[in-house]
Amino acid sequence: MNSYIKFFILFFLVVSCSKNSESIQTENVQNLNDNNTEQNQNSNGDDSEQNQNPNENNNENLNSFKKIVSDNYDSKNFNFGATLNYHQFSSNVEALFLKEFNYLVSENSFKQSIVHPEPNVWNWSRVDAFIDFVNKNNLQMRVHGPIGPQSSAWAKTDSRTKEELIKNYEEFLIELCKKINPEKNIKWMDVVNETIDKDANWTDSKPGTDKWENPWKQIGDNEDGIPLYIIRSFEIAKQYASNISLVFNQHAGMETKMWDKVKETIIYLKNKGLRVDGLGWQAHLRDNVVLSLNKEKLDYLMSLIDWAHQNNLDFHITEIDYRMVGGPPSSLEYERQANGYTNVLKALISKRNNGVVTYNTWGVYDKNEPSSHEYKYIYDSNLNPKKAVELLKNALRNKDVTLKLYDN
Repeated sequence: MNSYIKFFILFFLVVSCSKNSESIQTENVQNLNDNNTEQNQNSNGDDSEQNQNPNENNNENLNSFKKIVSDNYDSKNFNFGATLNYHQFSSNVEALFLKEFNYLVSENSFKQSIVHPEPNVWNWSRVDAFIDFVNKNNLQMRVHGPIGPQSSAWAKTDSRTKEELIKNYEEFLIELCKKINPEKNIKWMDVVNETIDKDANWTDSKPGTDKWENPWKQIGDNEDGIPLYIIRSFEIAKQYASNISLVFNQHAGMETKMWDKVKETIIYLKNKGLRVDGLGWQAHLRDNVVLSLNKEKLDYLMSLIDWAHQNNLDFHITEIDYRMVGGPPSSLEYERQANGYTNVLKALISKRNNGVVTYNTWGVYDKNEPSSHEYKYIYDSNLNPKKAVELLKNALRNKDVTLKLYDN
């Protein structure tokens, strides 16, 4: 009898321990599963959290240029963007652009040399691609420089007659204006580009077809000495691009006599009843040319912005870049480049309450091989941000207008 009792007691203990062990193991597994579920929820979020978080759901980068600008500025008066090349569509460059920017310039795809290089030849494929791109992604765009020195070899041919040139550029500009005028995402157009050189001479034609030249100047001047192509271009734009803000775009640096002639020309056009809505400066900077790191030059730039606003003109930085010279830049040279870019932006920030200002970089990244390129853009050849990106974003975020000067 005692042996039976002992057996049942032992059996009961074994079964009981086994159940407790199974219960503990199950609880531990459940805890592990709960931990995994929590980790997954923390890393992925549930559907409702994803829908509420624009940073994840819309690929919105809280530190992107476009986000900083939208959080701190009125888009009616202040825009910050970059230039895309047609061949960069559907690439990692496009992806970087869409992550960072919502204001686009179409590099050279809207120019005569691309769209209507000679009689009976038309190519709208690049124009259409850019229009589709800005509409699809709800971007604002400025059409760059349809009439200027960067023209087709046909237009530069020395035997070309005035009548041939007039017919070509008029029919080109009329059709271009008709095409872009209904597009709500196209806000601006550089009607003419690079019309006056740094010595205050009209840019003109040159022998041959392989040089930087302006073939349209040979059409002639009016009785007041203003090139006819400039007047006619703004006449066409006024008639056929009534919805587009019209920009007079200029290159070179802070040469006073050049800008005096630009101002005189714009006032002349406005006095003739033509519409000029904005003044643009390309801002192609070089590290070996004193400009954006010098107080006197920057003061003059700010006086140009003031003049534009006082004359009911927007002011646009249309193509800014900062070229380096020599070998791979040192950390000091990258610092200079970054502040060169940023000082120009700070000038705009300081004037933003007086009128429209926009800032556009003439590219996204250093396109060539490191052995040959000029290191001039704000992202390197691997699309990594340079020091300039950091300083530009800080200036935008903090509305910083304190200039960093290096050059006396």
